[in-house]
Amino acid sequence: MADQFKVSDNVAKMRASSTLRAAQIASALREEGHDVIDLTVGEPDFDTPDFIKQFASEGLQKGLTRYTASAGTRQFTEAVAAFYAEQFGTSFSPSEVAAACGGKQALFNAACTLLNPGDDVLIPRPYWVTFPEIAAFCRANAVYVDTEATGFILTADEVRSKITDRSRLLIINSPNNPSGRVIPGDEIRRIIETCAELGVYVLADECYLFFAYPPGEVFSSASFPAELREFVCVAGSFSKTFAMTGWRIGYTIANEAWTKAMVKLQSHSATHPTSFVQYACARAMEDPERSMTAVRQMLAEYERRRDWLIPALNTIEGFKCDMPEGAFYAFVDVRDMLGGKYARSADVVEAMLTEAYVATTDGAGFGADGFIRFSYATSMDNLKAAVDRLHTLFGTRSATAA
Repeated sequence: MADQFKVSDNVAKMRASSTLRAAQIASALREEGHDVIDLTVGEPDFDTPDFIKQFASEGLQKGLTRYTASAGTRQFTEAVAAFYAEQFGTSFSPSEVAAACGGKQALFNAACTLLNPGDDVLIPRPYWVTFPEIAAFCRANAVYVDTEATGFILTADEVRSKITDRSRLLIINSPNNPSGRVIPGDEIRRIIETCAELGVYVLADECYLFFAYPPGEVFSSASFPAELREFVCVAGSFSKTFAMTGWRIGYTIANEAWTKAMVKLQSHSATHPTSFVQYACARAMEDPERSMTAVRQMLAEYERRRDWLIPALNTIEGFKCDMPEGAFYAFVDVRDMLGGKYARSADVVEAMLTEAYVATTDGAGFGADGFIRFSYATSMDNLKAAVDRLHTLFGTRSATAA
């Protein structure tokens, strides 16, 4: 009878997550006994800071195990507003904040309350794999903005060139997954000014908000004046920044009308994130010095790995990789390897997995066939072992070629 089940049109248009699929394949090989080095999923290899876990335990002891408002507790929304004010000098009301079950739900809430079938969604390429699927679910049209000519850094001119009467939403992601590039704050302002001028809304995915390497700029679109923020929804998350992927907690910052619509939607879906998790996150934001110390410690380790890995990858025959300014990904150009043994970057990824047991993610899932994403949210030992295996598999680039 299962073959009689007909999937809804909204879901049928969506594709499965390529990053999670790659991680599942790596896991299956590991269960078969293979020594797989998994560089697929962007999940911090750090544990959640102890003080945040203690706050969650404190919330349980206080009996915070019941429903909260769909927008989140007042303590949570006030803590988000105060934290952003302390970090970025922002000025917005807690009524413009809504809790969500992770950054991914925040993005879905924002898109589903704005988009209608037939609307155009501008998506810079390369993109996080979920962005086109959000558009597909909403029956909107994904319109891609290629950024390779500007080094994978989106510009206002590129955005303006793609806006039409059907354009409704632009999704931006900085620091970027998969490229690791960071859009300068002044360019983000020009992008949002362009969109505001032409009546296009902006969904700013700030999942990697604080993961910009020195001397780079840590910048939030929530810091713009109210007349620009009218067109912006910031989707924030604790998953990467505070190593809390399994806690499923995030938030949105948007104008009150947009926020009320997202809260209405969430009241009929997830209702709200876990009550004592909201408490733990609020308490962490109320102690910004301790929280940001934990973030800086993780960032310093990611920077150490980045500074070793990128030059090392560039010594592998056929690999080219620019230095990312943020997140924890290396986006490797392997197009020089294509045309002979390997027709697509997917073939290179498969060879790495089946011959060297190094699992990575094909760039085609990010709209960039010919590239491969490496996550360095893993130990230096794993990174060094992976590079050694790839040298054995592909060879070492000569000094003159480098």
